[in-house]
Amino acid sequence: MKESRITDYDAFAEEDVVLMAQGGDEAASEYLINKYRTLAKVKSHIYFIAGGDPDDVIQEGMIGVFKAIRDFDPGRDAGFRTFAELCINRQIVTAIKASNRQKYKILNESVSIDYSEPGRDGEEAGSLSEVMRSGEDTNPESMTLVREVVSYLKANGENIFSPMENMVWNEILKGKTYMEIAREHGKTPKAVDNAMQRVKKKVMTYLEI
Repeated sequence: MKESRITDYDAFAEEDVVLMAQGGDEAASEYLINKYRTLAKVKSHIYFIAGGDPDDVIQEGMIGVFKAIRDFDPGRDAGFRTFAELCINRQIVTAIKASNRQKYKILNESVSIDYSEPGRDGEEAGSLSEVMRSGEDTNPESMTLVREVVSYLKANGENIFSPMENMVWNEILKGKTYMEIAREHGKTPKAVDNAMQRVKKKVMTYLEI
């Protein structure tokens, strides 16, 4: 009976289900938590740290879901999914910064999207700082983490990137190469590379790694 009731929420707009949950409807809360569990896991895997319990990182993502349900305001915020994604990122980034400040080694051991396996060639994954300092902007771990943190910073109104850095970053997201960006915007490939490295450095500074 309970499962049938939860399924019934599919007939409502998601924002209405959130309001039901905020009003004390436990089944509505459970519906949203189950629906966003996968998103929380995906986001958590991006920030996974070897040497810690991956379930702890996933738990941070789930805390973000709880906070999204609690704090969502349909009159002020964007759609609930966008807000939930922001809350998940915010919760994980906050945990990262706190753990780094307290030197708990939660985030400076290793980062891996495919966290259940060792490095691609059977070797241990590099440290997060090593991944971030990699000159290869096609490195999936580095680029995924940069993308998540940059999105988080912009969503929170952090204007820490210059117009040049924003331009290069937006073009990189479109899949363009340094040569293509340089040619289309009248820049040198070196200037494009320098801008991208500044973006990564600012992300590293923000995460305190």
